[in-house]
Amino acid sequence: MPVAAETSACRDSKIFFVIPIQQVGYTTLTTQRDVKEAQVNPTTLIIPGLNGSGPDHWQSVWERERDDCRRVVQAHWNDPKPDAWCAQLEDAVAGVTGPVVLVAHSLGCATVVHWAAHTTLRSTRIAALLVAPCDVERPDAPPSVQRFAPLPAIALPFASVVVASRDDVYATPARSRCLADGWGSTFVDAGALGHINAASALGTWEFGQVLLDELRARVRHDGVRHRRAAALRTASFAPFGSPCADVTARPVPEVRESARP
Repeated sequence: MPVAAETSACRDSKIFFVIPIQQVGYTTLTTQRDVKEAQVNPTTLIIPGLNGSGPDHWQSVWERERDDCRRVVQAHWNDPKPDAWCAQLEDAVAGVTGPVVLVAHSLGCATVVHWAAHTTLRSTRIAALLVAPCDVERPDAPPSVQRFAPLPAIALPFASVVVASRDDVYATPARSRCLADGWGSTFVDAGALGHINAASALGTWEFGQVLLDELRARVRHDGVRHRRAAALRTASFAPFGSPCADVTARPVPEVRESARP
């Protein structure tokens, strides 16, 4: 039976190349691995900001009520140092087997961005929900927060969503949108929710959980998509006469239309 392999170039046009199993000897194994990896439950790493997140903070509520959540614990919540906080995040991500979704709040968002600019970890199965990122460069920011300035001017190497409030005293809506644009993040206007913290009295914050679950679904399948695309590139473009040409270099025999999964 043919096995469909999706490529990023064809995803938008809804075209799938079909490679018979006998032409790509490892396709059956890859498909079984895809199914297994797609069933892996992503780990959600909770990354609080300055002073941590108290028991009434939505991050703490999620941690109590969701089995997938675990907290990145900093040694000094009230004395943040970028290097130390990033090192803790690096250790936490490295300690996870499988996909990861980072859920950061306030100064935790700055930590994620600094970490992303310097991490030695490489994975296609990371995503981030960045809630109420504080403007570490504002003149009235506490000295401990200004340690994180300037923020790296990078596009994040993974899918990300920035959620901002219209009346956040720690970052204007315009600044929040500017940060999202610079990071290549999807921007979500959450309305007037203050700093989206414990004082916002959000409880379980169901809207935030919807965003989280969307990212979890996406990161669960990202590794599968990347591997399928790599397998197709090998099958389509290995030069004839190469050692693997008899297995992977035959022309793709069929093109068909298929709805995007």
